[in-house]
Amino acid sequence: MPDLVALKAANAARWPKAKLTRNFSGVAARLVASTAKSRYQAVSARTGVPWFFIAVAHEREASQNWNTQLGQGDPLASVSTHVPKGRGPFRTWEEGAYDALVNCAPFAAKNKDWSIGGTLTMLEQYNGMAYANQKRPSPYIWAGTDIYDPPTGPGGKILVDHGPIENVTDKQLGCAGLLLAMMALDPTITFTGAVLSPPKPPIPSTPSVTSPAKGSLGAFFVDLFKSIFGRKS
Repeated sequence: MPDLVALKAANAARWPKAKLTRNFSGVAARLVASTAKSRYQAVSARTGVPWFFIAVAHEREASQNWNTQLGQGDPLASVSTHVPKGRGPFRTWEEGAYDALVNCAPFAAKNKDWSIGGTLTMLEQYNGMAYANQKRPSPYIWAGTDIYDPPTGPGGKILVDHGPIENVTDKQLGCAGLLLAMMALDPTITFTGAVLSPPKPPIPSTPSVTSPAKGSLGAFFVDLFKSIFGRKS
């Protein structure tokens, strides 16, 4: 199991450097469309998971097919056969999404770190840690950016569950690129802790009769008064 703290730092460092190498605009527009967004927000309200996290996972797992389970893209009305196995059937997409986020590893509903590093790492955990174990960028996150796509990125994809990384390029769009394209269309998408403001300098006290500016004539008389009468500050 990789160090999740280190993986968060690696994904956070990749984020500002990533450049899109494919066209994400059409898919991003579909994910932020009001009808879709309202459904994602309904699940977000029940789970505490940001709606845009749910949206990109839905796209990645099932190309936003509303008749599938969010956890692995298996049919909504059947018991799932892919990981997570044995889930369902569910009456609605919302029921399946709730189950995937609350009851299935890595339990996104329990996550408290929704910085960009935390968000991308939680998405990567849903897909698996095989790429992180080899210190490679995951196509689930970075496909469609120069972090992953050849010739600047390493490429590679696992074609079967628990299989090796094959020398092929993932043709799906990765979550990071989807989020970047969605943010360009919907400015409400933000990441807590993504930007840290520098500490502000202390506000200097305003000189007064009892607290004069250092080196002033007033300060001289206050010090003289204290020395004569032994007054403590």
